[in-house]
Amino acid sequence: MNAHEILQPRPEGLYCPPGDFHIDPVRPVSRALVTHGHGDHARAGHGHVLATRQTLDIMALRYGEDFAGTTQAIGYGERIAVKDAAVSFHPAGHVLGSAQIAVECRGKRIVASGDYKRRSDPTCADFELVPCDVFITEATFGLPVFRHPSAGGEIERLLKSVRQFPERAHLVGAYALGKAQRVIRLIRDAGYSEPIYIHGALARLCDYYQAQGVDLGPLEPATAEGTARDEFAGKIVVGPPSAFADRWARRFPDPVTAFASGWMRIRQRVKQRGVELPLILSDHSDWDELTDTIAETGAGEVWVTHGREEALVRWCELNGIKGKPLHLVGYEDEGD
Repeated sequence: MNAHEILQPRPEGLYCPPGDFHIDPVRPVSRALVTHGHGDHARAGHGHVLATRQTLDIMALRYGEDFAGTTQAIGYGERIAVKDAAVSFHPAGHVLGSAQIAVECRGKRIVASGDYKRRSDPTCADFELVPCDVFITEATFGLPVFRHPSAGGEIERLLKSVRQFPERAHLVGAYALGKAQRVIRLIRDAGYSEPIYIHGALARLCDYYQAQGVDLGPLEPATAEGTARDEFAGKIVVGPPSAFADRWARRFPDPVTAFASGWMRIRQRVKQRGVELPLILSDHSDWDELTDTIAETGAGEVWVTHGREEALVRWCELNGIKGKPLHLVGYEDEGD
């Protein structure tokens, strides 16, 4: 069976005719398989959703308990039949509950990676390599300029600044799902034990991570009502990037603005956001990790999506691997 008969791009997203399901559809469909809980992959309104228990829980937190007609949880490594296809979910290392989806039909295996990273992350299961015939890879940071530094080194830069400027609050911008919890846990792993203050938009997801066994240490709400501005001096405050443009961020004493993102490699992005302390921390693979993963899967064909598709397709061609861009629309870099 040709790979394109098993999975094919449609306006709604990747569609599997033998299984009659979509993977991460961008509009409501009857049956959706969802790789992870970020809003560009996990949307409300589907008839049925198959995902890991943690992804289903996160979707319920974000959209309400009735986000889909029916839901079904699948464990990592579990293999089930969906009509004429077999599917299994494998850790993607992106955020809590994230998965690659392997689709098998008539002896051919296609792995849809969703978003993934190869570096170990204390807040989610590590990426699992799944050998396959066709590998569908993201390409968020699919250019050779993107080579991420060590996460520990970036966190040490943050803590060094906290020590250097005890009179200033440090505001760290981090996406609400995955990045915020990873930043907090990395700060803890570096030995920082004082309370960390969080924006209200992070509270429910941080509570969920803690309930799932991810120890984030003492967290306090970053509310300034009735609180003297100087009480946040020397403190670390974590919030979503969108909050930095509103009145919330102006409550804090002469804040050092930091932003944790793989895009902080690009100076123009740093300047545009007015970031004083850029932290190059990504929940996506960098160029070397993308190319290493492609080679390690053993796939003879690679489909590239979500980002800088052309460079990765060209790398595949130069390395004797058939590559093609999928040009799927509707996927952003919410968890970069």
